[in-house]
Amino acid sequence: MGTMNFDLPVGLSSDTLDELERASVAGGQDGMPFPSETCVQDGRLSVARKIDESGSLQVPWLIDGYGRVMLSSATLMERPGAYPLVIELARGKVNQLRGQAADWSMGGLLMPETLTQSIADTAHIFGRAIAAQPDREAIDLAQDALVRAHLAAQELVRSYIAQVFHVRHHRQPRLDTTLGCRLQTTPPADPAGYSRSFNAAAVPFAWKDIEPEHGNLDWRGPDALVDWAVGQGMKVMAGPLIDFSGLQLPDWLWERETDLFNLAGVLCEFVERAVRRYQDRVQVWQVSAGANQSGVLATRDEELLWLTARLADTVRRINPHLEIVIGLAHPWGDYLAEQPRNYSPFVFADTLLRTGLKLSALELEIVMGVTPRGSYCRDPLEFSRLLDLYALLGVPLQVTLGYPSATGKLPDADPDQRVGLGHWRGGYTPDAQADWTATFASLALCKPFVRSVQWSHLADAEPHQFPHCGLLDPSGHAKPALEELAHLRGEHLK
Repeated sequence: MGTMNFDLPVGLSSDTLDELERASVAGGQDGMPFPSETCVQDGRLSVARKIDESGSLQVPWLIDGYGRVMLSSATLMERPGAYPLVIELARGKVNQLRGQAADWSMGGLLMPETLTQSIADTAHIFGRAIAAQPDREAIDLAQDALVRAHLAAQELVRSYIAQVFHVRHHRQPRLDTTLGCRLQTTPPADPAGYSRSFNAAAVPFAWKDIEPEHGNLDWRGPDALVDWAVGQGMKVMAGPLIDFSGLQLPDWLWERETDLFNLAGVLCEFVERAVRRYQDRVQVWQVSAGANQSGVLATRDEELLWLTARLADTVRRINPHLEIVIGLAHPWGDYLAEQPRNYSPFVFADTLLRTGLKLSALELEIVMGVTPRGSYCRDPLEFSRLLDLYALLGVPLQVTLGYPSATGKLPDADPDQRVGLGHWRGGYTPDAQADWTATFASLALCKPFVRSVQWSHLADAEPHQFPHCGLLDPSGHAKPALEELAHLRGEHLK
């Protein structure tokens, strides 16, 4: 078993020590985690894997003024001695910053003089940290370099967003990218307010509500939502029809079918009924959500691939002109650190496409700060690199975004989900949510290969999956994040 050891700085808080238990070693061409065993004891972090080869450490770390985010070291070899943790985290971030700045500059990005100087100063401070080892000053300098690197990365991403939008608007004053929100049980109470922020609507199909008893279907809910969206002139996206976590599946399903083949038949029957009913008004169908993650429907990657392909083929047989979207949860592969799997999310998507399945888009679920379904918080540069990675598959992307504005229980939220998986800047507040939205939504919208961005859900006062991620609070009042989306729509989209 290969093990990497890291010396921890003294004086870490109990919260930080607890979060270090999430550390893992990542590797491969897609940089996804391997199953890892983590131990924090006597001032040392030890991360072990069953394979003996180099890799990068992924670990949560608190960056002053920036938040608690998942960081990656540079590639490290296994060795008997321990690495100084903060030094290696700073090395990884500084290398990533300099490498991305060089790549974008070669592609035509014009960096402000202040940004160029900031990157140079950050590298200089990191160099001083290396030279100061093993003195305590080395750790202080490395932590300073980490903070500076994140601030410079934020500025680098802002420059990238502004210049990409400028180039795209030169060719097209208003972009065709859709910006939508997943509706819930009732149409929005403020149609004008919704239209100001969005040009599309995602209509859910909660199977357990549509067919609470086998053979007794009630389409009134989806009918009302589709009618409302069409009446508002919105582009309508349907789904997800099947969430592989088991969310919204009817209880009677488990009483009738346990065999995978028979289960697939029942799932496909529901998909067929929904598509046939609405195909004249709905052209885009998200067939699945979380198709890559083991849940209640199947446990092995091969079974998940087979089931996903069958659901998509059902739609294709009904109408080959309909647009099919398949959704992935945990696109960074966080769950791989604990669950031995044959395929990472990226390899899962690649394998699915290699079967010949024709997809209109691949949906990436980027809901940060919510566990267990969401992803650990990451910075915008990591998000940009993730989007660029999945773009290599040659399929347009649909990005679902979400970030909580508060903590604690909500009566209408999924009770299995809770807030607290790292945090962005000031934590979980309406202002932090708005800042996160402005940053991550604009980055997703500027990418030419992202064809659609949608928010996880509209209102916290209606049934939803991700607690406190709505754009309307439980009292129905708009959160600041909604205004940020309205600004993006007004500035960039049709």
